[in-house]
Amino acid sequence: MSNHDEFSHHISKQFNSELDDVRNTFLAMGGRVEKQVSDAIDALLTGNAELAVQVQADEKSINAMETRIDEECVRILARRQPAASDLRMIMAIGKANIDLERIGDEAFKIARSALALSEEGESPRGYVETRHIGREVREMLANTLNAFARFDVHLAFSVMRADGAIDQEYKTATRALVTFMMEDPRSISRVLNIMWVLRSLERIGDHARNIAEQLIFMVKGADVRHTSFDLVEQTLAVDKSKD
Repeated sequence: MSNHDEFSHHISKQFNSELDDVRNTFLAMGGRVEKQVSDAIDALLTGNAELAVQVQADEKSINAMETRIDEECVRILARRQPAASDLRMIMAIGKANIDLERIGDEAFKIARSALALSEEGESPRGYVETRHIGREVREMLANTLNAFARFDVHLAFSVMRADGAIDQEYKTATRALVTFMMEDPRSISRVLNIMWVLRSLERIGDHARNIAEQLIFMVKGADVRHTSFDLVEQTLAVDKSKD
């Protein structure tokens, strides 16, 4: 039986429908958050203040979706008392839901920095790093959501690996920007806005990794948090041989 089939068969059709609904709402929220992140980065890179304002305005709808998903997960736990893979699905969506909402919060912060830079003037440094890391973070988030939609633990594992590379790039970029500010103190305010954006991007990567870890837990029942890549890879390789 495939990973998808395991989460598609239940004695109660109504229960199956409830699980599908909460999962579909989660994926819909993921799509909204993904667009929010993309728009926030674009607003910064293009100096589009109007787009930045729209990103901030969208936060309320994202928060409302988080509340709806949370309430539905609690209701299913209380009424259905799910076990095994069904319980893991509800637990994983409940935790991943929090990470999605926090990604939305980081998009809001990026939009705030975009607005500040549109008023103060462009930063003299940091846009190349923002464009590069932003592209990688967007890919991470897209892969995480695709993994969740397809129950793809191997794609989720690739997201976990990508997060480590982004962390290193963030540290390198931060050191370079600190050095630049020391050489040109007049640029500090504007460069700090870029540094805050890079910090938000790094955090989005962390949250995307958290969601990927929850997907692996949901499908395989394995808690891969705080686990080395080699051990995770071994676990998935063993499970793959059994599929």
